Amino acid sequence: MEAAVKQKKSVLIRPKEHVFLEGPKSRGYELFFALRVFKQFIRGFRALHFTGPCITVFGSARFKEDHPYYIQAREFGKRIAESGMTTITGGGPGIMEAANRGAFEAGGKSVGCNIQLPFEQKANPYLHKSVTFEHFFVRKVLLVKYSYAFIIMPGGFGTMDELFETLTLVQTKTITRFPIVLFGTEYYNPLLEAIQEMEKQDTISPDDMKLVLVTDSIDEAMDHITNYISTHYKVRPRKRHWWLFEKR
Repeated sequence: MEAAVKQKKSVLIRPKEHVFLEGPKSRGYELFFALRVFKQFIRGFRALHFTGPCITVFGSARFKEDHPYYIQAREFGKRIAESGMTTITGGGPGIMEAANRGAFEAGGKSVGCNIQLPFEQKANPYLHKSVTFEHFFVRKVLLVKYSYAFIIMPGGFGTMDELFETLTLVQTKTITRFPIVLFGTEYYNPLLEAIQEMEKQDTISPDDMKLVLVTDSIDEAMDHITNYISTHYKVRPRKRHWWLFEKR
């Protein structure tokens, strides 16, 4: 009897079966999906319209507050706030929390673009504004759209995805050539060796290697970013267009 109960339970919690040979979904399903994605974009545009010029900080969600990378990301948030820019992150724990925390504690603006995951990821408590997305691709668009520079701290698959998507957008001139900082030379050395091999094999051009500043110095990183922005851009007050009923 006990074995039968165990067997029944195992059937109940069996992962959902995916059908690969079913063919395309119905047109109604695809339309509903497109509308759902569009709704996420509109919600993001409304939430972030008045955030001001931002610097995005990418990095792992797994570092605790006593980790050196967490401490350095917190300092980045502080420096970004002192520069008058808004700190924007993925809104979760780890490096994201640290950068938001640094900005929040320094009196700067702190924004998070969180993501729905199968396991719960709560927004960190250092956000003046937070918006949560269902799809990673929507979230990444918003993290790039409002940023004038990108700081990539050590991280895992998600951080690498964000790094290479940003690099691809800059390389292909899909977005303007904004500063990209890789912070943590020891951590990123194996990746840089792989990128150098790409250059040797002619899969990227030598100029593509110049798209990124690699450093262990917060001062160097912030000087690189602020000098580039002050040289190439002017910050203007945003006009009060309310067509999406945005809120400041």
